[in-house]
Order: sequence, then C-alpha cells, then structure tokens
Amino acid sequence: MNAAEQEWAVAREVLGGETLSVILPVYHLADEIEANLGLVADCLDAGGIRYELVPVDDGSGDGTSDALRRAQARRPDVVHPVFVARNAGKGNALKEGFRASTGAFVLLLDGDLDIAPRMLPGFFESMRRHGSDIVVGSKRHPDSRVQYPWHRRLASGIYFGLVHLFIGLPVTDTQTGMKLFRRKLLGEALDRMLVKTYAFDLELLSIAHGRGAKISEAPVEIRFGQKFGALKVRTVRDMVHDTLAVYYRLRLLHYYAKVEVPPPLDHRPFVSVVIACPGDSWMLQECLKALDGQTWRDFEVVVLPDGEMSLPGFGFDLKCLPTGKVRPAEKRNLGIAAAKGEVVAFIDDDAYPEAHWIEHAVKYFSDPEIGGVGGPGVTPPGDGFLAKAGGRVYENVLVSGSYRYRYVGGRVLRDVDDYPSCNLFVRTDLLRRFGGYRTDFWPGEDTLLCRSIVCDEGKRIVYDPWTLVYHHRRALFGPHLRQLGRYAFHRGYFVKRFPENSRHPAYFVPSAFLFYVATLALVWASLPFWTATKGAWMTAVLALWIYTAPFALYLLATGLSTFSFNPARWLLVWAGVFATHLCYGLRFIQGLCATRAPCEYIGKDHA
Repeated sequence: MNAAEQEWAVAREVLGGETLSVILPVYHLADEIEANLGLVADCLDAGGIRYELVPVDDGSGDGTSDALRRAQARRPDVVHPVFVARNAGKGNALKEGFRASTGAFVLLLDGDLDIAPRMLPGFFESMRRHGSDIVVGSKRHPDSRVQYPWHRRLASGIYFGLVHLFIGLPVTDTQTGMKLFRRKLLGEALDRMLVKTYAFDLELLSIAHGRGAKISEAPVEIRFGQKFGALKVRTVRDMVHDTLAVYYRLRLLHYYAKVEVPPPLDHRPFVSVVIACPGDSWMLQECLKALDGQTWRDFEVVVLPDGEMSLPGFGFDLKCLPTGKVRPAEKRNLGIAAAKGEVVAFIDDDAYPEAHWIEHAVKYFSDPEIGGVGGPGVTPPGDGFLAKAGGRVYENVLVSGSYRYRYVGGRVLRDVDDYPSCNLFVRTDLLRRFGGYRTDFWPGEDTLLCRSIVCDEGKRIVYDPWTLVYHHRRALFGPHLRQLGRYAFHRGYFVKRFPENSRHPAYFVPSAFLFYVATLALVWASLPFWTATKGAWMTAVLALWIYTAPFALYLLATGLSTFSFNPARWLLVWAGVFATHLCYGLRFIQGLCATRAPCEYIGKDHA
C-alpha cells in the first residue's frame, strides 16, 4: 500500500462507513463549476468513500445554475445542487447546503477550488490524531504549500492578529475555505449563526469552540491565480465590522451561550399568509412570486383588495377576498376569519419574503409560550435612489437606535413587545381569542395587537433575524416624512393611552432634540440684542458658543454615521436624518397633546 492509499485508509476508518457531504458555495462560476465538481468526484472516488456533492448556487446570474443541472444529470447519484434565488452571502449559502445534505461528516469547500481537494485525507488524519470535531485548513500550517501575494499575506496577518486578540480561537487561520466538521457540531453552530458574509467562518468556529468543540488544523495547497487584486476599502470595512460584532456578541453579550434554539416541531403547522392591499400592483405580484418560491410548502395566501381582482395561478392555494374600501386592520381581520392555518403570517403588499421566510418563523411555534414571531424588513436592492436613501435613514443608528433590528438583518435574537405587521407571524387561535386587530386606529393597530399578545395574553413575541422580508421604502423627503409623521403621532398618543408597550424613553428623544433646536434658534435670534448691550456681549457670545457645542457634536455624529463615498447620497441621507428627527419630534408632541387620534382612511397610502 502506497502513501496515498494509506491516507485514504485513515479517512475511511474515521468515516466508519458514513457519508461525507461536500458543500460547495458557488457564485458566478458557469465556466468552471462542472469541471471542478468532476475533480472533486474523481478525488473522492479514488479514496473509495461514500459521498455526496452539494453545490449551492448563491443567486448567480451567469448560467451557473444551468451548469449545475448538467453536472447533476451526469451524476444524479452524488451531485445534489441547491439554488438560492438571490445572492445572500457565503454564510447563507452554506446553511442552505447543510439543510440539503445528509452526511454524518460535512466538508465545506469553496466552489472555485482554490484549495486542492486532494489534501482532504490530511484532514481526516488530523481528526483521528487529535480526536477533534472540526479540522480547519490553515495556510500557516508548516506543511501547507501556498503561493501567497504579499499584500494578501499582510492582510491575513493583520486579521489573524485581530482574531487572536479579540476572539482567542486556538487556530492560526479562520478564513481558508476548506473545513471538515462532524455534523452534530456544525448543526448546533449554524442554529446560532447571525453573520451571512465576511466573518461567517469566524463566527462559526467561535460558536463551535464555545460549545466545547475540539478544533485542529491540517495543511492545504492553494493556487491563487490572477483574481486576487487589491483589497477593496468596503470589503475591509465590512470584515472589520463583522469581526467586532462577533467579538461583541461572544465576549460582552455572551449571546451564543444563551441564545434560544427552539425544540423540534412535532408536526408541520399549516400557515395562512394574509396580505391587505388596495388592489393589484407590480409589488403585489413580486410578493406573490416570492411566496411561490418558499421552501415551506404548507401554506395558503389570502389577498384582501378593495375590489374584484384577477390573479394568475401559483403553486399554492390563493384566495382573493374583496373587502371594499376599508382600513388595513379591517382587511386583516377578514383574513384571520378566512384563515385555515394554525399560524397567520402578515406581510404588506409592498414587501416580499426571503425564500425561507416561513420556514425560519414556524419553528418557534414549537414553544407554546411564543405567541408571535417577527423579523427584519430590509430595503430591497432594486429600490430607486431616493427610496434607498429613505431606507438608509431608517437603518441609521441615530434614528432607530435600539430598534434598528427592524430594518437591518443580522441583529441578535430577542423578545419584543411591539412589531409591525409587514413581517409578523401570530398563532391563529390567539388572534381569534382577543378579536384580532382593533379597527379604530390606523396606523398603530399593530402596536395594539402586540399589546394584546404580550400584556393581555401573557405570550412572547420573538424577533428572529433570519425571518426576513424586503420592504420597499418611501422616497425622501415628502413620502418618507408623511409616513413617519403618522407613526410618530400615534406613538405620542399611545404613550398616554396605551403605555404598556409605547412608553419607552427612546420615543421621547426626538422631541427633546426638537426643543433644543428651537431654543438654540431663539438664542441665535436674540444675539443682536445682547451684543448691543454694553458690557454683556462677550458673555453672551461665550454662552452662545457653549450652547451651540452640542449641535456641532450632533452634526459630526450624524455626518459620520451617514458617511458615503457618494457625496450626493451622503448629503441626502444626512439631511434626511436631521429632517426625520425634527418631524418625529414635532408629530410625537402633537400626538402626546391630542385628545383623540385622527384615524380617517387615506386611500392609496395605506401602509
């Protein structure tokens, strides 16, 4: 037996007759993925082990999916591709591949095969020798063969220093795209993942190590080719941001150690998706098309337009129930009455769900204490310039503060006491028990619904960062501020009438800022009077500058938080943040002072 045969014998011994699942994230590899899958298959066939190849097309638009189907047609016994409709990052692709895989051992391998798959036996040898649960390919292993550009070597060294300092993992390389896992450990880590892109590998290993997994390293052979140019500033920025976020969750929040993973469902609950809308639109069609691509197929859709409407056929049960020109709350209540599902999923007609939207949400209903589940509504990539600017305003930490999780994916799992109906799942029996939505308020009816769930029924509402929809934004400035103003007015009104889930200090901050800006303007306006008073002008000017200093700090903070290399976008969002603070502050005060809320129906601007 030669050396190669001996190495594969070790691999077969460790596998013990089990299957190895090779998950390959793939993006824009139409010209090479068929050949790459062939190389991996040839390598594993030579080793005499049981395996499956699970390439995951991460929303490529260059023919990669067709190439994967051709590869599957040639080897349907081992090639089991997964297709993700929209590019969502390496982390999401690997999670999709894991769900589709079946092996007791899982190999994560980059689809471009920069790392030679023939090094795999060394991974099994390391697993046996160290008794490890995870084996990570390392460019710094003494037996690795790597031709590494100097700028990449420098960047890798700096990144390793950051990881060693902040995270403390017992490895010398987290980013190399070849890793071997025992399935159970990988599954437990993926259940707790938040990062989908740059720091995915780091978060995955941090979670597994924190849960007691033993990690060892193995040598790799890497060919870099010509595609590794200079690092982009945005890539470096995002990687540093994601790395620090992992550190914050791991070391400061201790999030991964206490994050809730729901127990397995004992059955597959049927879900009724309810969509209130004024009528047909391209956005409604976009929403229905996205629902047709859901991985969870046990659902129906109830569309509630003002009048009769003809809809095309889809691969799910679709009901269209005309309601007349009534408020969204009344429409949704009609949808609740018609729902056949155990769970009702509310989504707006100007939003569309990610492919696993229902699947991510329903798992929480295995816990009887959970009454509702919500998730982020992020700005769609196809929105126009002004709409994206409105989205960036909502995403800004100085606008949404601790409620930023509503607009940005990747936030931590948490309990909430208020969540908008653009992305909300609720138990049907719970809705019917307290009568669904109140119809005497719009907007704000979803706040009162959540109040009933949490305060009256004593159930929990869980925010899950993976239960994601894309929610089209109002354009800056007019439509954005009109929508915001309605929300602010009702929040101010609810603070005194329904304080249980509205009387939070954060809602008062814009009004305090508005008061400060108003007094600052008065002080500036009175400057001529003070400077004309003999002996008082120096004191007045000094006091003025002291009083102005917080505003200067505000401008600096908002400028930094909205920074963009596109000057037009930067200035627009910067101004949008300022206008949002003033508008919300003013309308909140109006609601606080109001004796009743004006809830007259506004035809087309219903969301």
